[in-house]
Amino acid sequence: MGEDSREFGKSTKINHKMEEVQREEEIDPESNPLNEPLLLKRTRTLSSNPLALVGEKVSYIESLDYEINENDLFKHDWRSRSRVQVLQYIFLKWLLAFLVGLLTGIIATLINLAVENIAGYKLLAVLKYIHKERYLTGFLYFTGINFVLTFVAAILCVCFAPTAAGPGIPEIKAYLNGVDTPNMFGATTLIVKIIGSIGAVSAGLDLGKEGPLVHIGSCIASLLGQGGPDNYRTKWHWLRYFNNDRDRRDLITCGSSSGVCAAFRAPVGGVLFALEEVATWWRSALLWRTFFSTAVVVVVLRAFIEICHTGKCGLFGEGGLIMFDVSNVTVRYHVMDIVLVVVIGIIGGVLGSLYNHVLHKVLRLYNLINQKGRTHKLLLSLAVALFTSMCQYGLPFLAKCTPCDPSLPESACPTNGRSGNFKQFNCPPGYYNDLATLLLTTNDDAVRNIFSTNTPQEYQPLSLVIFFLLYCILGLITFGIAVPSGLFLPIILMGSGYGRLLGIYMGPHTNIDQGLFAVLGAASLMAGSMRMTVSLCVIFLELTNNLLLLPITMIVLLIAKTVGDSFNPSIYEIILHLKGLPFIDANPEPWMRNLTVGELVDVKPPVVTLHGVEKVAKIVDVLKNTTHNAFPVMDNGVVPPVVGQANGGTELHGLILRAHLIQAIKKKWFLKERRRTEEWEVREKFTWVELAEREGSIEEVAVTSEEMEMFVDLHPLTNTSPFTVLESMSVAKAMPSQPFLKLPYILTQMMPSSHRYPPVIGILTQARSTCPNILTVFPHLAKSKGREKTN
Repeated sequence: MGEDSREFGKSTKINHKMEEVQREEEIDPESNPLNEPLLLKRTRTLSSNPLALVGEKVSYIESLDYEINENDLFKHDWRSRSRVQVLQYIFLKWLLAFLVGLLTGIIATLINLAVENIAGYKLLAVLKYIHKERYLTGFLYFTGINFVLTFVAAILCVCFAPTAAGPGIPEIKAYLNGVDTPNMFGATTLIVKIIGSIGAVSAGLDLGKEGPLVHIGSCIASLLGQGGPDNYRTKWHWLRYFNNDRDRRDLITCGSSSGVCAAFRAPVGGVLFALEEVATWWRSALLWRTFFSTAVVVVVLRAFIEICHTGKCGLFGEGGLIMFDVSNVTVRYHVMDIVLVVVIGIIGGVLGSLYNHVLHKVLRLYNLINQKGRTHKLLLSLAVALFTSMCQYGLPFLAKCTPCDPSLPESACPTNGRSGNFKQFNCPPGYYNDLATLLLTTNDDAVRNIFSTNTPQEYQPLSLVIFFLLYCILGLITFGIAVPSGLFLPIILMGSGYGRLLGIYMGPHTNIDQGLFAVLGAASLMAGSMRMTVSLCVIFLELTNNLLLLPITMIVLLIAKTVGDSFNPSIYEIILHLKGLPFIDANPEPWMRNLTVGELVDVKPPVVTLHGVEKVAKIVDVLKNTTHNAFPVMDNGVVPPVVGQANGGTELHGLILRAHLIQAIKKKWFLKERRRTEEWEVREKFTWVELAEREGSIEEVAVTSEEMEMFVDLHPLTNTSPFTVLESMSVAKAMPSQPFLKLPYILTQMMPSSHRYPPVIGILTQARSTCPNILTVFPHLAKSKGREKTN
């Protein structure tokens, strides 16, 4: 490998373009493909460069160890656990699930409380200026406050926690799929996410707090599981049980579902969201704890709402939590109304896929701008805030004043307060401005207003067209700036706009209320963009509190998702691809049946193996010159020799993690002669808690030249039951076992009848086994690529 690197360095002097390739090879020494054999129909070596763009920093991708590492220390600890320790472990699981729900509910309430009061007092001051016809002063005040709030949110994300920008859901999805996303769940990220969400939402930007709440819940779960921030961890004896990726994954799953529940007050929808969208690995015990966490969130939210209804929370009372109760609306529809429901589903699928396509282009453009530095990221956020403020304040002047319905009381129409369906704005007494009702308010209140039922004459078609087009533009340019943002609310606003517009034109031909058309439009666009069905259906049912909407909501979601899938992936899959985070779907692509595991392994760098009793110098060299996180451990001379061979072959003993090798070097667990150690020797030097640590690197360990000549017995630290597949197995058959069992590594073995050694010819890793990586090496498979997933 060293000679290849020197030859590669010489060739860069000839061709300037090769310098970029050299820099990539320096980052990942294993990706040098110069001396590898070429396969038929293969164009290049499968990329093994484990880099991902997370926020503004390029970070190494590292697989998480969701598999149980069954080495000698684990087996001894498992056998020696008493019944009391088992009960402690179970009790602590439920206690942490309770704390995740409790803290998520409290923080969600505080965020809503802050947003409603900041945005409410801002709007009240602006409406006073408008009532006095001081329009310019109102505009400057409105724009200035939004500018300051956006500046606070953006400067925190740009300077202190870049990973707090955006929704955080794609990164959580990647983490639960088995990829460690650096700096995503730290204390700094949590604090910046909370403050940034308050600032961005209060500034009136076209974004929601739903995605950030999912991220906040996940951060709370992660910090509780590890005992606090990295630098100030609590050394509580009980927390040693959760010092592993497997239990941390379960806690983060509870946190993500609690975040959705806190955003929509939808406990069942939160559980189903985690099951359908973010969690790749699931089991019934996790389902119970997740549901328990969301139940705690609902109780906390309900308690705070009861307190705030008494007027003790300032302007927080009617607003703050998205809840659109239409239980008092009689839902009537006939067979012919199903045609309109199908049309809404088709429109939602087409518009959702179009939104994904255009947003993909916008995010690529934003990536080029953000690469220029922090100043450009900050200026981009402030420019979007100024444009949003100008549109929200100026466009209502284009709408005509509408006379109030005489049947409405004077207190209901027109209104001059923070909320209400009939805002007077610049209109004379007895008239209201329908566009100001939708724009000059918080996003939550805008959704309430456009979802309002039994108000067929409230909105004019032109106002809805302006509202829909504006939020299409704002939804495209706002997502991607350096502030915490969610996609749920912008998509709901867009979908409800065209849904209500369709309800106006179809009013004479249907019995469905216009407000329910808005609900169906929002559901269709969310399914067309996010490609969720079951969780969205339950969330909308919990929001509207009307089971009669269930049949038509199901039809809309299924049609919208089907239409959207025929054009492009979901928005979260697009973001995952843009961030460079590998994600393996549980359902393989049909073309994977045309490729065997052996062919896939052949285009990867050669596997690096270690002996059961290995020299220290060899271990240090491997750790310093490779970026692998696991290495097969082989024993020589164990397999009986075959005919024609003098010596026996090698046998696979297991798989050892990079972190465990570093622990062995750190603790100087060296032997002067090559021998196997006794079980008591290992237990004196290591504990299973220490082996769960993932901190440190080989560069931090000093090894003398005398120690380099010593040996390390790797047998006690080796996982003796790694999952293996045969080289003849198709990739379609091998891949489902990886995401379902959440294995970071799968060893590839020779056929039993081949009698070739070594028996391990490669390792399948998540970062190198994604569909885009495989198709770049085997482009002929793209011709047979189908959109339909295998069952």
